[in-house]
Amino acid sequence: MLFLAENGFRVVAHDRRGHGRSTQAWSGNDMNGYADDLAAVIEALDLNDITLVGHSTGGGEVARYIGRHGTKRVAAAVLIGAVPPVMVKSAGNPEGLPIEVFDGLRSSLAKDRSQFWKDFAIMFYGANRPGANVSQGMLDQFWLWSMQAGLKNTYDCIKAFSETDFTEDLKRFDVPTLVLHGEDDQIVPINDSGKKSAKLIKDAKAIFYPGLPHGLTATHADRVNADLLDFLRSVQKLRKAA
Repeated sequence: MLFLAENGFRVVAHDRRGHGRSTQAWSGNDMNGYADDLAAVIEALDLNDITLVGHSTGGGEVARYIGRHGTKRVAAAVLIGAVPPVMVKSAGNPEGLPIEVFDGLRSSLAKDRSQFWKDFAIMFYGANRPGANVSQGMLDQFWLWSMQAGLKNTYDCIKAFSETDFTEDLKRFDVPTLVLHGEDDQIVPINDSGKKSAKLIKDAKAIFYPGLPHGLTATHADRVNADLLDFLRSVQKLRKAA
């Protein structure tokens, strides 16, 4: 956000329901709720010609927002390491991750959420890979942010990001879209997410980064920021030309 603001863009973000400084609501911890919360922020601030940027579960929020609310206020979209079209394995999605994987996440979270987040951070940033350069500060920051979220909210969020099918939402995209994904993403495997989304979204531009992890926005911020800025400027040129 700081990088984009320093390059002349107005940047607005919100804490997802039950996460960060948000009220830890018991209900509404699902993709429809998340998308409607996003819509409420956009409408309250009367934002127009916006580029929606969503990482991981946030990419699902962007997709469901467009699916439910359309693109009348949206100029473009960016999905970074995002969960669409659907993560869980099923008869219709045989390449997905088995439900047991997500059951395991829920069990570990409920049992010892502090240790769960410490362990999860290592895979999130690829710190378990040979030659990885992930600072302790980055891992600590992830733990701190995660512990600010409510247990009920993060527990429900696992179902939201893993079992929601965004296929029809992606088909409704009618604005320029950029898909960014690390090829060594251990959290949201690229073959069943980024690569499929890039095919489902009409005329999407995709950049796949060899060897990069799920948390690429932090571990390789310079590369991601540069590609994001190039895309935003290209959207501006298109809007001016129109």
